[in-house]
Amino acid sequence: MEFLSLLESKRDGFALSTSQIDWLVRQFSAGTIPDYQVSAFLMASYLQGMSREETRTLTLAMRDSGETLEFPADPRPVVDKHSTGGVGDKVSLPLTPLLACLGFRVPMISGRGLGITGGTLDKLESIPGFRSRLGREEIIRQVQEVGCVICGQTDKMVPADKRLYALRDVTATVPSIALITSSILSKKLAEGLDLLLLDVKFGRAAFMPSVDQARALAAMMVFLGNECGVGTRALLTDMNQPLGRAVGNWIEVKESAGCLECRGPASLEHLVLECAAHLLHQAGKATDVEAGRIQAATCLASGLPKEKWEQMLAAQGVDIIAYQRKLLSDTCAPFVEDIYAVKDGFVAGIDARVIGEEVRRLGGGRAVMDAEVDPDVGLDELVVVGEAVGPGYLLGRVHSATRDAAQRVATNVRDALHWSDEPVLLNDPVYEVILG
Repeated sequence: MEFLSLLESKRDGFALSTSQIDWLVRQFSAGTIPDYQVSAFLMASYLQGMSREETRTLTLAMRDSGETLEFPADPRPVVDKHSTGGVGDKVSLPLTPLLACLGFRVPMISGRGLGITGGTLDKLESIPGFRSRLGREEIIRQVQEVGCVICGQTDKMVPADKRLYALRDVTATVPSIALITSSILSKKLAEGLDLLLLDVKFGRAAFMPSVDQARALAAMMVFLGNECGVGTRALLTDMNQPLGRAVGNWIEVKESAGCLECRGPASLEHLVLECAAHLLHQAGKATDVEAGRIQAATCLASGLPKEKWEQMLAAQGVDIIAYQRKLLSDTCAPFVEDIYAVKDGFVAGIDARVIGEEVRRLGGGRAVMDAEVDPDVGLDELVVVGEAVGPGYLLGRVHSATRDAAQRVATNVRDALHWSDEPVLLNDPVYEVILG
């Protein structure tokens, strides 16, 4: 085959065959096609689109470009949850041990944050000693023995995606639904899953700003996930305000630890239980989603998921006594700036994009993929939509490396809040469910 003829076909709007896409992915992975030609292919695919069959073939070829996880026969289903990302989205941390306690095996392969979107690995690496780089056999062994793992992609998993993802980021082809779908699903299919739940976010701080865009992406991923043999379902969730009351790496770990002790916040606990309930229903472990909610809430209240969480951390190198000691600290950042209300009112909105950008500027996120992050900066004690406040009421707390940055962020966070003189009706963060 000649790459140029395939590129011309895609440029002119023709669908590529299975053998053509398989060949392309093999060449991408081997590095035999230069970046400028791969970039041209990505732009042609972005502009002309890809059919469902092309996207399915691309997804499977990318999955098969490297090693995959294969688990031994076991009555516990292998499941995962994937979020498209948002501000304060820490659901994976309490959800993973909860699922393990509910009789699932959870090989959660996670990534790092970029821009305003926080990364699960960045949060976990704020815990002293945590090891996120594990080999294939180590992942399988821990899942079998502990029931769960959260770690990074191995060097040999889905190498085709690593190259395509890096080029999409610099060629303005990130928003392609076909390319997003193949990138996400190829990595999830490589985990050897039985079931997958997708949390597709929309709103100011989401990858997909509108509900319609999020629905289109979710529908494509649900269809192809099921087509590829993994029972897949999606939740459309609101990311117009931060999830929970904390944004920042270690700060979100602390909030997750509180969630595992049933200390909220309510929005985080609600979404954790909702995800668990849907997976229980998907697996046939609950007769309906409501029964799944009750089952998940009962398990969370038992304290067993907290024990499972600490067991997972210990298996990945964490000194649990040191971790628990760090949890008791009010702050690990050099400077703290409290933000207070100056008038009566109700919180009508919080611009999650501004909040995420301010935490990134503090050092809690990254603008480029290889940048370092400060694990201890961020915001906590944030008010939530619907909360009634008055003069002197705490609106949030900034944790910063410098006093000047803390004061600047405090001002910008206050400006990101929207007010009402009347009580504000709260919406369920789960807007819609896309069934397989």
